[in-house]
Amino acid sequence: MNKAITDGVVLMPLPFVAGLGVWSSEDGTPGSDTYATDGSGVFVSADQDFGGCLEMVKNAGTQRLRYMGETPILPGCYLRVTARVKAVAGPFPTVRISGYPGASGGGKVGGLPETGPATTLTTIGEIVEISAIIGLGERTGVDMVWPGAAYGHFGIDLTGDNGGLIRVDDLIIEDITSAFLRDIMSVVDVRDFGAKGDGLTDDSAAFEAADGFANGRTVLVSTGQYYLGDSVTIQSRIKFEGTVRQDPADRFILQHDFNYQLYLDAFGGEELAFKKAFQALLNFSDHESLDLGGRRIALREPVDMQAADPTRTVFATRRVIRNGQFQPVAGANWDTTVVTSQGTYATSNARRLSNVTNVANIPIGSLIEGAGVGREVYVTSVNVGAKTLNLSQPLFDAAGTQNFTFKRFKYMLDFSGFADLDQMILDDIDFQCDGIASGIMLAPQGLIFQVRDSFMTKPKDRGITSIGTGCQGMMIDRCNFTSNEQPLSVSSRKTIAFNANANDVKIRDNRVALFKHFCVLAGSGNLVSGNHWFHGDQTTDGVRLGGMIFTLPNSKSIITGNYIDNNFIELTNEHEAEPEFASQFSFGGLTITGNIFTANDVARWFNFIVIKPYGPNHFIHGLSVVSNVFRTLNGAIDRVESVDTSFDDLDFGRARGVSFTDNTFHGVDEPCYNPAPMDATQATPSTTWQFDAAPLLPFGGQARFVDSIAADGPLQNASNDAVFEMPYVTDNLGSNKSETRFTFGTAVKGRIRYQVRMDNPL
Repeated sequence: MNKAITDGVVLMPLPFVAGLGVWSSEDGTPGSDTYATDGSGVFVSADQDFGGCLEMVKNAGTQRLRYMGETPILPGCYLRVTARVKAVAGPFPTVRISGYPGASGGGKVGGLPETGPATTLTTIGEIVEISAIIGLGERTGVDMVWPGAAYGHFGIDLTGDNGGLIRVDDLIIEDITSAFLRDIMSVVDVRDFGAKGDGLTDDSAAFEAADGFANGRTVLVSTGQYYLGDSVTIQSRIKFEGTVRQDPADRFILQHDFNYQLYLDAFGGEELAFKKAFQALLNFSDHESLDLGGRRIALREPVDMQAADPTRTVFATRRVIRNGQFQPVAGANWDTTVVTSQGTYATSNARRLSNVTNVANIPIGSLIEGAGVGREVYVTSVNVGAKTLNLSQPLFDAAGTQNFTFKRFKYMLDFSGFADLDQMILDDIDFQCDGIASGIMLAPQGLIFQVRDSFMTKPKDRGITSIGTGCQGMMIDRCNFTSNEQPLSVSSRKTIAFNANANDVKIRDNRVALFKHFCVLAGSGNLVSGNHWFHGDQTTDGVRLGGMIFTLPNSKSIITGNYIDNNFIELTNEHEAEPEFASQFSFGGLTITGNIFTANDVARWFNFIVIKPYGPNHFIHGLSVVSNVFRTLNGAIDRVESVDTSFDDLDFGRARGVSFTDNTFHGVDEPCYNPAPMDATQATPSTTWQFDAAPLLPFGGQARFVDSIAADGPLQNASNDAVFEMPYVTDNLGSNKSETRFTFGTAVKGRIRYQVRMDNPL
């Protein structure tokens, strides 16, 4: 590059033959004395060496010669000023290139070097060439580094003894930028714009100046450490040989090539690079996704995702982190924080603990354990002054004051610092937890958090945790969850793949293996399809636990097309502060259709669908179990469904809208149906026939209605004559109310088929 050629920039001063009125004997600024008038210099027209030249008498301590024209100082441009001089008579002076650094608005830029290397003349008539290089960047070989200067008045200084007579050839100013730039057509070096790279000086302005000047070329960050004391946005391509350092609140946004590798090149450390890249993703990076480039990022501590951009607590624009791996480095930073504190719970304020001792030491996101506390209840906020904690769910039987245990698991990606986070997507990520760390903690509030095509391998405690409503509309698609507790028996396991507190969760096409629970769902409107979750062990007649737990009794959800392997679906109301039925919806609102249920080596009392009421007077209202396959291996089970009466039983006299039809039962001694098809025979004539439907009705329900009745062959009296009568029906008979009586006007015998229901179908 030569600015005089490429841009038509005038660098060369006028020759002396053009007149001495533009050559100052002072600093070169307008109004200063010139050699045309001060008498200390004359033009010599025919010097044998120089031709036309200036002859100067040194009569001052520093005799100056400055061109009064403004020679531009351009970003990325380096100038060499050259003078040829010779002594003619008298004492020998010392000669140096010198200049006046001018500011863009006029005036002088202070604090800059104004002279180059000095040379003392030693021989009369000997031509001596002196030069100096001037530029904005602090580069090796640059004599006068002028950051902030817009132009210069250049010339020479004579120092030493007075009385000497010298002659000066025409001054030469030339662009020698090519000596500093390796590929001037494609690279713009930040040093050429004043960057120091010393780790202390704020180089942010130089970075942005280089970017503004690049015009399609690559910005080069040469070797060094560059402190950026402000937020910087780079719109050009950028290449790092050195690294940058920046305060956490300041942003480094690389808009052209936005990817993790570039931030790793910039910051040097994997964790810091990820934090700064994520910060940029949330702040005008002009990209909707951060590509990790397949890199493994080793984490020595949990990543506080909100602290990566401490100025932002709310974000609601779709962003994606994709294509990489996170792996923890073992250490104390991953240890669970455990705090035991006393607190008071009142059902009138169902999501709060008050009068909490040691409250300042209880971290947000802690799991709460204690008497009367359901599964997956977390601390969503802490008020130290008021000594209160807000909870993700109510407690079912904790009224009064007691000691609670608070466990804060450590997650590789922790979003809990955000107050509200919407539309965050994690795509094609491998969370290699290694039994050291948990996976992801969500923000306490937010919409549509999605994890897709990812692996959650061996989480220490939890795969994905929602501590509030940040899971509203959450989607988990095509992911693989593998437990860290695979060798353990089911009864010894403690890990959970994920939980959700809010509504409209979509769980699709995932594979889950060997956790205590697959998920705990406390909201409604869930869609669960195409998954395989397996939670067995090698124990003969082993215990099995709930794989999918619904803690909202009327979950308004669909479970379809899944492979449910060695676990059961559990319906509870453990997240109700007053779990007895009052005016809320009771158990139901759930469709279970087209699934494969299988179990092997389980005890006979194992069931695939379990309802566990935590208070009295609950009933089933709207449950559809249709077209499923139930199968056991290495031993049969009694039934596929049951009510866990650890706390209370159901009110079967209020059941409504229950469908248990078109299912297949293999290895099940007592299949169940609703409506249940009955085939009953009365061997001797009688006016009353009474039969028990108990083995066939789901959950031990009552025989409440008969949908249909038909004689299977003739009904006969004592004389074996055919009798054409329709009986009337009496339901809810027997000790379990599971028997039905058919009353005829005539004593008859024979066989009938009928359908009996344990619910009111209307």
